[in-house]
Amino acid sequence: MLKNALLTLLALTIAIGLGGGSVWYTLDAQSGGGAIRIGPWTAFPDIGTLDADPYSQARVARQGALTLGRAEGLSFIAEADSSGEGLRRECSYTIEGGSPTARFWTLHVADLTLDPIASGRPHQAALHSYEILRQGDNSAIITVAPNAAPGNWLPVSGSGPLRFVLNFYDTPIAASTGLSDVKLPTIVRVGCNG
Repeated sequence: MLKNALLTLLALTIAIGLGGGSVWYTLDAQSGGGAIRIGPWTAFPDIGTLDADPYSQARVARQGALTLGRAEGLSFIAEADSSGEGLRRECSYTIEGGSPTARFWTLHVADLTLDPIASGRPHQAALHSYEILRQGDNSAIITVAPNAAPGNWLPVSGSGPLRFVLNFYDTPIAASTGLSDVKLPTIVRVGCNG
Protein backbone atom coordinates (compact mmCIF):
# COMPACT_ATOMS: atom_id res chain seq x y z
CA MET A 1 0.00 0.00 0.00
CA LEU A 2 2.76 2.46 0.96
CA LYS A 3 4.72 1.42 -2.12
CA ASN A 4 1.76 2.28 -4.41
CA ALA A 5 1.26 5.65 -2.67
CA LEU A 6 4.96 6.53 -3.10
CA LEU A 7 4.95 5.49 -6.77
CA THR A 8 1.82 7.56 -7.39
CA LEU A 9 3.37 10.56 -5.63
CA LEU A 10 6.56 10.15 -7.67
CA ALA A 11 4.61 9.93 -10.94
CA LEU A 12 2.58 13.05 -10.07
CA THR A 13 5.72 14.97 -9.09
CA ILE A 14 7.43 14.09 -12.38
CA ALA A 15 4.34 14.90 -14.46
CA ILE A 16 3.72 18.26 -12.77
CA GLY A 17 7.43 19.17 -12.82
CA LEU A 18 7.95 18.33 -16.49
CA GLY A 19 4.62 19.87 -17.52
CA GLY A 20 5.28 23.11 -15.64
CA GLY A 21 8.88 23.23 -16.90
CA SER A 22 7.83 22.79 -20.53
CA VAL A 23 5.25 25.59 -20.23
CA TRP A 24 7.83 27.88 -18.59
CA TYR A 25 10.33 27.13 -21.38
CA THR A 26 7.71 27.73 -24.08
CA LEU A 27 6.73 31.08 -22.58
CA ASP A 28 10.38 32.21 -22.43
CA ALA A 29 11.31 31.02 -25.93
CA GLN A 30 11.57 33.58 -28.71
CA SER A 31 10.28 31.09 -31.25
CA GLY A 32 7.28 28.92 -31.80
CA GLY A 33 3.70 29.63 -32.72
CA GLY A 34 3.17 32.90 -34.52
CA ALA A 35 6.85 33.88 -34.58
CA ILE A 36 8.41 35.53 -37.63
CA ARG A 37 12.21 35.30 -37.85
CA ILE A 38 14.21 37.72 -40.00
CA GLY A 39 17.92 37.06 -39.58
CA PRO A 40 18.66 37.25 -35.84
CA TRP A 41 15.44 39.19 -35.16
CA THR A 42 12.16 37.59 -34.03
CA ALA A 43 8.71 39.19 -33.92
CA PHE A 44 5.24 38.05 -32.95
CA PRO A 45 2.98 40.12 -35.26
CA ASP A 46 -0.26 38.81 -33.74
CA ILE A 47 0.73 39.25 -30.08
CA GLY A 48 -1.27 42.45 -29.56
CA THR A 49 -4.33 41.32 -31.49
CA LEU A 50 -7.34 39.11 -30.92
CA ASP A 51 -5.68 36.53 -33.22
CA ALA A 52 -2.85 35.88 -30.72
CA ASP A 53 -2.31 32.22 -29.87
CA PRO A 54 -2.80 31.08 -26.24
CA TYR A 55 0.96 30.89 -25.57
CA SER A 56 1.45 34.48 -26.74
CA GLN A 57 -1.42 35.61 -24.52
CA ALA A 58 0.08 33.74 -21.57
CA ARG A 59 3.53 35.26 -22.28
CA VAL A 60 2.05 38.78 -22.22
CA ALA A 61 0.05 38.05 -19.05
CA ARG A 62 3.05 36.61 -17.21
CA GLN A 63 5.36 39.49 -18.18
CA GLY A 64 2.72 42.14 -17.58
CA ALA A 65 3.78 43.65 -20.90
CA LEU A 66 1.92 46.28 -22.86
CA THR A 67 1.93 45.04 -26.44
CA LEU A 68 1.61 46.91 -29.70
CA GLY A 69 -1.40 46.26 -31.91
CA ARG A 70 -1.00 45.89 -35.67
CA ALA A 71 -1.97 49.52 -36.28
CA GLU A 72 0.53 50.75 -33.68
CA GLY A 73 3.73 48.98 -34.62
CA LEU A 74 5.86 45.88 -34.33
CA SER A 75 8.56 44.78 -31.90
CA PHE A 76 11.57 42.64 -32.89
CA ILE A 77 13.83 40.89 -30.37
CA ALA A 78 17.33 39.48 -30.96
CA GLU A 79 18.93 37.08 -28.51
CA ALA A 80 21.82 36.05 -30.81
CA ASP A 81 24.03 37.76 -33.35
CA SER A 82 23.84 37.08 -37.10
CA SER A 83 26.17 34.07 -36.76
CA GLY A 84 23.94 32.48 -34.07
CA GLU A 85 26.13 33.21 -31.02
CA GLY A 86 24.23 34.35 -27.93
CA LEU A 87 24.45 38.06 -27.07
CA ARG A 88 26.61 38.94 -24.02
CA ARG A 89 27.00 42.22 -22.11
CA GLU A 90 30.78 41.95 -21.98
CA CYS A 91 31.03 41.81 -25.79
CA SER A 92 30.96 44.58 -28.41
CA TYR A 93 28.58 44.43 -31.37
CA THR A 94 27.92 46.35 -34.55
CA ILE A 95 24.30 46.64 -35.65
CA GLU A 96 24.43 47.69 -39.27
CA GLY A 97 21.97 48.20 -42.09
CA GLY A 98 18.77 49.90 -43.08
CA SER A 99 15.42 49.70 -41.43
CA PRO A 100 11.89 49.31 -42.78
CA THR A 101 9.74 52.37 -43.29
CA ALA A 102 8.41 53.62 -39.95
CA ARG A 103 7.44 56.95 -38.47
CA PHE A 104 9.66 56.25 -35.47
CA TRP A 105 11.80 53.40 -34.15
CA THR A 106 13.69 52.65 -30.94
CA LEU A 107 16.50 50.26 -30.05
CA HIS A 108 17.44 49.29 -26.51
CA VAL A 109 19.29 46.57 -24.65
CA ALA A 110 17.32 44.37 -22.28
CA ASP A 111 17.87 41.49 -19.90
CA LEU A 112 16.30 38.06 -20.41
CA THR A 113 12.96 39.27 -19.03
CA LEU A 114 13.03 42.16 -21.56
CA ASP A 115 13.47 44.79 -18.85
CA PRO A 116 15.82 47.59 -20.01
CA ILE A 117 19.39 47.30 -18.76
CA ALA A 118 20.77 50.37 -17.02
CA SER A 119 23.93 51.54 -18.74
CA GLY A 120 25.69 52.65 -15.56
CA ARG A 121 26.52 55.92 -17.37
CA PRO A 122 24.78 59.22 -18.01
CA HIS A 123 24.17 58.05 -21.59
CA GLN A 124 21.03 55.87 -21.77
CA ALA A 125 21.18 52.33 -23.15
CA ALA A 126 18.64 53.24 -25.84
CA LEU A 127 18.61 55.01 -29.21
CA HIS A 128 15.81 56.24 -31.44
CA SER A 129 15.49 57.12 -35.10
CA TYR A 130 15.56 60.90 -34.59
CA GLU A 131 18.95 60.96 -32.86
CA ILE A 132 21.15 58.61 -34.88
CA LEU A 133 23.81 59.51 -37.43
CA ARG A 134 23.09 57.98 -40.83
CA GLN A 135 25.23 56.85 -43.74
CA GLY A 136 24.82 58.26 -47.26
CA ASP A 137 22.38 55.45 -48.18
CA ASN A 138 20.22 56.23 -45.08
CA SER A 139 21.45 53.12 -43.24
CA ALA A 140 22.98 53.30 -39.77
CA ILE A 141 25.90 51.75 -37.95
CA ILE A 142 25.34 51.35 -34.21
CA THR A 143 28.02 50.15 -31.83
CA VAL A 144 26.87 48.33 -28.69
CA ALA A 145 29.78 48.12 -26.28
CA PRO A 146 30.84 48.60 -22.66
CA ASN A 147 33.41 51.22 -23.75
CA ALA A 148 32.66 54.50 -25.54
CA ALA A 149 32.70 54.39 -29.34
CA PRO A 150 32.43 57.14 -31.97
CA GLY A 151 29.17 57.62 -33.84
CA ASN A 152 26.05 55.83 -32.67
CA TRP A 153 27.00 54.20 -29.36
CA LEU A 154 24.69 52.15 -27.16
CA PRO A 155 26.42 51.54 -23.79
CA VAL A 156 26.07 48.32 -21.80
CA SER A 157 27.49 47.34 -18.43
CA GLY A 158 27.89 44.21 -16.37
CA SER A 159 28.17 40.64 -17.55
CA GLY A 160 25.77 37.97 -18.69
CA PRO A 161 23.28 37.54 -21.51
CA LEU A 162 21.30 40.36 -23.09
CA ARG A 163 18.73 40.95 -25.80
CA PHE A 164 18.26 43.75 -28.31
CA VAL A 165 14.73 45.12 -28.67
CA LEU A 166 13.92 47.00 -31.88
CA ASN A 167 10.48 48.64 -31.95
CA PHE A 168 8.92 50.14 -35.08
CA TYR A 169 5.99 52.52 -34.56
CA ASP A 170 3.37 53.46 -37.14
CA THR A 171 4.85 51.22 -39.81
CA PRO A 172 3.19 49.52 -42.76
CA ILE A 173 5.07 46.27 -42.04
CA ALA A 174 2.95 45.71 -38.93
CA ALA A 175 -0.15 45.21 -41.07
CA SER A 176 1.68 43.39 -43.84
CA THR A 177 1.67 39.67 -44.42
CA GLY A 178 4.91 39.98 -46.42
CA LEU A 179 7.19 40.23 -43.39
CA SER A 180 9.62 37.77 -44.93
CA ASP A 181 10.56 40.45 -47.51
CA VAL A 182 11.55 42.94 -44.80
CA LYS A 183 15.28 43.65 -44.36
CA LEU A 184 16.54 44.26 -40.83
CA PRO A 185 20.03 45.21 -39.62
CA THR A 186 22.70 42.56 -39.10
CA ILE A 187 24.32 42.03 -35.71
CA VAL A 188 28.06 41.31 -35.80
CA ARG A 189 30.18 40.50 -32.73
CA VAL A 190 33.33 42.64 -32.82
CA GLY A 191 35.05 41.29 -29.71
CA CYS A 192 34.68 40.49 -26.04
CA ASN A 193 36.37 41.69 -22.83
CA GLY A 194 38.07 38.94 -20.87
